[in-house]
Amino acid sequence: MNFVVGVTGSIAAYKACELVREFVKAGHEVRVVMTKSACEFVTPLTFRTLSKNPVAVTLFEQNAENWMPAHIELANFADAFVIAPCTANVLGKLAHGIADDALTATFLANKAPVLIAPSMNVNMWENSATQANVSLLEQRGINFIDPDSGDLACGVNAKGKLPAPSAIAAAAIAIAQKSKESK
Repeated sequence: MNFVVGVTGSIAAYKACELVREFVKAGHEVRVVMTKSACEFVTPLTFRTLSKNPVAVTLFEQNAENWMPAHIELANFADAFVIAPCTANVLGKLAHGIADDALTATFLANKAPVLIAPSMNVNMWENSATQANVSLLEQRGINFIDPDSGDLACGVNAKGKLPAPSAIAAAAIAIAQKSKESK
């Protein structure tokens, strides 16, 4: 199967490297799209090396072999689109149709099932605006894997931690398989 992994600017971005490895080890094709903020935590080169594919960061990138913009190519490629980690900022953009970068534009162009794995400070996660955005996306058929509880980067032990990459991969594979079987 083909997975697009979206990575946003969260301290948990390093765990997306292991997520990509989980998919590759299981024999799946993986492409990565990153926000510019994600590049502050992990470089595109890391994901290009792990996935053995180009990484999209800007909205206007094109594959050298294809005339199509990266966000359209990625949307067409995906059997499932996984955004892990997903910040509160990106959740808000997704919920309200804002497509101002490669990741959010790929989301809007995508027709494959989506799995979002939020990761953020507990106060941000519990904020009514964040919860309203999650609810709106769920109403539109977007799948979520809830954040875990544990030690957060801000020094508190609470809900907001990115789930284990193996759990995210298993959920994404199940969603993609279910979608393929229903076609």
